[in-house]
Amino acid sequence: MMATPERYLLGKIVMNPIVDAVTQRIAERSRDERRRYLDLIEASAHGQPPRNKLSCGNMAHGFAACNASDKETIRLVNAPNIGIVTAYNDMLSAHQPYAEYPELIKKHVRSMGGTAQVAGAVPAMCDGVTQGLEGMELSLFSRDHIAQSTIIALSHQMFDGVVCLGICDKIVPGLLMGALRFGHMPMLFIPAGPMQSGIANSEKARIRQLFAEGKISRDELLDAESASYHSAGTCTFYGTANSNQILMEAMGLQLPGGSFVNPNTPLRDALTAEAAHHITRVTALGSKPKALGKMLDERSFVNAVVALLASGGSTNHTIHLIAMARAAGIVIDWTDFDELSRAVPLLARVYPNGQADINHFHAAGGTGYLFSQLMQNGFMHSDAQTVWGDTLADYSTEPRLEGGRLSWQPCQTKSLDTEVLAAADSPFDQEGGLRLLTGNLGRGVIKVSAVKPEHRQVRAQAVVIDDQHALQEKFDTGALDRDCIVVVRFQGPQANGMPELHKLTPILGVLQDRGHRVALVTDGRMSGASGKVPAAIHMTPEASLGGPLAKVRDGDWIELDAVAGTVRVELSEDEIANRDDAHNKGVGNLGVGREFFAVFRQATGSAEAGASVFFDEPVNADQDSPASAPRQAVV
Repeated sequence: MMATPERYLLGKIVMNPIVDAVTQRIAERSRDERRRYLDLIEASAHGQPPRNKLSCGNMAHGFAACNASDKETIRLVNAPNIGIVTAYNDMLSAHQPYAEYPELIKKHVRSMGGTAQVAGAVPAMCDGVTQGLEGMELSLFSRDHIAQSTIIALSHQMFDGVVCLGICDKIVPGLLMGALRFGHMPMLFIPAGPMQSGIANSEKARIRQLFAEGKISRDELLDAESASYHSAGTCTFYGTANSNQILMEAMGLQLPGGSFVNPNTPLRDALTAEAAHHITRVTALGSKPKALGKMLDERSFVNAVVALLASGGSTNHTIHLIAMARAAGIVIDWTDFDELSRAVPLLARVYPNGQADINHFHAAGGTGYLFSQLMQNGFMHSDAQTVWGDTLADYSTEPRLEGGRLSWQPCQTKSLDTEVLAAADSPFDQEGGLRLLTGNLGRGVIKVSAVKPEHRQVRAQAVVIDDQHALQEKFDTGALDRDCIVVVRFQGPQANGMPELHKLTPILGVLQDRGHRVALVTDGRMSGASGKVPAAIHMTPEASLGGPLAKVRDGDWIELDAVAGTVRVELSEDEIANRDDAHNKGVGNLGVGREFFAVFRQATGSAEAGASVFFDEPVNADQDSPASAPRQAVV
């Protein structure tokens, strides 16, 4: 049950005791690593602005293509020069609106007396395009590649502040990880917003299940998908992309209330203009400097986890938030997620945790209402610093455009749709819906906010596959028309890059709807749209490294208990020890350029350590305070 704090003491908000304890534990655990990080960025801050370090030849190269006015401003070194790192491409709907952003940003930065340059671009792949295909095996690694690309873009030392243009799955975490290496400067994300609502998410899911059963044609499926994903902007379900937006706001890295304003609207354009104005104010040359790396601390990351849990956000962030925090010298783990989830109430119902989409969430009160409820009840640190204003308390607001002027007004005091957004004293659930799972199959996580209570405990025989595509074959033959727990192994970071396995969802959903007790256990990932079927994911250690999943055989009895937080195979320790490990036969790691990422597969860490090539493993993830340190190459 959720611990209920006193809401106010002498007019001051009292932190929930569990949130407070986890925050303090993270701070203590991270002390040494955080100190190394802060020393790093402090050393980088000497000699601001960084262009002072450049020779005449260096600087001439840096502004050679600028117009005469910008050249003169940059060479004087007394006005901010903002670096733009963009994930623009026009294949990815969420990023297509960014085509016009650089020129808009330059225009508005100039109006503040500064300059802006596109420092570099980063790749932006779409998991929606690559689901079930070979390219998906590059998806997770693209995050670390984006971090490296961001670092390369900013390594020219021409800039006093950073604007990041990115929205989707691995892109935002990668941009932030890279920008944190330049944490002596301020950084601001500028989103582009979600597309307008298409067909209902429930209808989309229904049609996908009909196709999985062979009851409709591919043309009918494509018509439905096209009606769902139909224009520029972020996909409207609550997956990783939209989770990113809530997290960036919760960490104070975007303007308040700006995440879910639709593209190509006057309010969206006004927010972009104000973001460009504001980044000039918070550089070391501005009126109110905000160094990214100092601003983000353990409170910021706890706020992000809390916002994720309260909104029923993407399971991908049990990996990404860990990696982002490590980039700032802060160590969090799945035990932290689990304890916070048991304290934080579920306040949002957005697909797949409900039928509404992100536009409905925004209309019901959005981030302003969500954050205000969490802060007023002691679940978020309202005193955490932000790039906007002073603290997160300034984020209990929403932007308005009246008479062409942008302003922020107090957020709604009541939800405008209580089926989508709830108050903290009447939540959809007393807990956040994320669980740590432990047992003789390792450690993993499960998202239960979209899983009905009657489906959260499953005991059944294992159906073991080493390739996600084998599930359709078994389904078509009727071999799955029974109670079963599907084990999909050799899907971890070192095996094949830890692809999302969202293509499994319609099949498993059909089986559950037929009345069967079904679940999924895997060392891979599910989509940020993890849904109604219980799925134990990110199982660590992964099978390819000798993890327990490599011991499981068809017919073994497995029990997944999301209530108790356990996942185990009903075998004795001796039986498990005497079994040979299965060998990975399903992965070739060739084609679509996967062979170029062999170094990533060899060097990446576990899911609980952020599945990154940059960071070492915690010494003991079962301990409350797992000691860990980044690889020396990082710092």
